[in-house]
Amino acid sequence: MKVSYHGHSVVKVETSDYTILFDPFITGNSTTDLNAEDVKVDVILLTHGHNDHVGDTVQLAKKNDALVIAPFELATFLGWQGVKVHPMHIGGANTFDFGKVKLTQAFHGSSYTNEETKEITYTGMPSGILLTIEGKTIYHAGDTALFSDMKLIGERNNIDLAFLPIGDNFTMGIEDALLAAEWLGAKKVVPIHYNTFPVIEQDPTHFTNQLPEGVGITLSPGQSIEI
Repeated sequence: MKVSYHGHSVVKVETSDYTILFDPFITGNSTTDLNAEDVKVDVILLTHGHNDHVGDTVQLAKKNDALVIAPFELATFLGWQGVKVHPMHIGGANTFDFGKVKLTQAFHGSSYTNEETKEITYTGMPSGILLTIEGKTIYHAGDTALFSDMKLIGERNNIDLAFLPIGDNFTMGIEDALLAAEWLGAKKVVPIHYNTFPVIEQDPTHFTNQLPEGVGITLSPGQSIEI
């Protein structure tokens, strides 16, 4: 199974049968290597409703007849736009043809902003996502702050690969992300949500170099690992 990073918080999981995208912010993302017109996807997993995470979801879902899995309010909002959705909520899990999805807590806001009309639509509680697929568990933390129940998530799940934000200002910074990585106990940890905007500029190697040997992996947009 190939897992690749595509800038900001965009993560792609590819198996022999499915392509899954987390938080596909592509158009307007200065750090991504992807072109939304070329993306093929079967399933889209959304952590929350901010524009830099919903991104190209509606376009991609309609073009590819992809299923969008998201927190209830966000799923409802996208369903009204003609997207095929499966709503979930924090603490809930569901088994799909491709694998199991469980939503975890995350601590930050969640809303979709329409710049033209100056309207902000509340999109429910934000989440992290545990994806168990082909016997491996991947944790995408979304935009969360550090919270102590990350230790519980680590104790209850054998996490093979975790994606943690390090950008600070809007999310955890490096110091808090290091503690999150310790609590989660993931075998591999990849930093996300940095360098897209000036306010979240970070050196990802400053994070990965402080993790135990072999745990931290810095992926440039388009790079992948096998798990």
